[in-house]
Amino acid sequence: MKTMEDLAFSTENIQRIAMVENCFGVSGKCLTKEGRILVGEGVLKKECRKKVKLRVFFLFSDILVYGNIVVMNKKYNNQHIIPLEGLHIESLEDQNEMQNRWMIKSERKSFVVSAPTPFQKKEWMQHIEYCVKHLMIKPGNTLTKEHAAPWIPDHATDICMRCTSTKFNFIERRHHCRYCGYVVCGQCSKQNFLFPSMSKKPQRICLLCYKLLSADERKQTLERITPMKETVHHDVYNEHSSGDEESIKGNEDDLFKDWQSNEDINFSVVLWSSFHNKNCLF
Repeated sequence: MKTMEDLAFSTENIQRIAMVENCFGVSGKCLTKEGRILVGEGVLKKECRKKVKLRVFFLFSDILVYGNIVVMNKKYNNQHIIPLEGLHIESLEDQNEMQNRWMIKSERKSFVVSAPTPFQKKEWMQHIEYCVKHLMIKPGNTLTKEHAAPWIPDHATDICMRCTSTKFNFIERRHHCRYCGYVVCGQCSKQNFLFPSMSKKPQRICLLCYKLLSADERKQTLERITPMKETVHHDVYNEHSSGDEESIKGNEDDLFKDWQSNEDINFSVVLWSSFHNKNCLF
């Protein structure tokens, strides 16, 4: 039986990864990495904001890669890479046009996919779970506490899901809150918030989520400030006599004010799947 190391350095694995890189071309990122195994690949339906689309997926031992199909087995684009560390999957009930569904949830992105058959759904989910489980055994890897919310499809509502009064049309466009995934109007989503795990740029969110996140941000800031203020008070008090209370109060306020101002408070075509036997992997 082949070991993980045997598979990682096998000619077949190296060639398969090179073929995937070649299909994405210069627009894709390098996928070759020491010890990385291409576990499986296939075409799945992905529920996008406007409609269901076919996407090619590649499951590696530490990442999940997917992209648009330009020419099957020859050219792909719009490459997305999701680390498996902390990734969570959840089986979903079938819908009319979407059978064999499950949700993929990660810090960066969450979405729903479906396989052509129940067997392929089972294979995908089992292999993803095995890869995540094996990855989390390694020292230093931790479970993700929060996952990005999946976007509710545009066709799910004709009105803003926050104010419930704005109707969407050619002029009034739909937007998605990056935190809750709701479909909202422009008026209800003027705010931006930084999610380091999602992007280096602030993301559009709805007013309700902005208020909740801002309140939590202020709470965390106060929790950082309070111990510091107590430390400053203690140090200043020890530098004065017990009778110089006015001087103590004045210096304490000045020091706390200076510290606070300097503190950083920002907070497919052909549907198919192919896998290595998981018993050979782990």
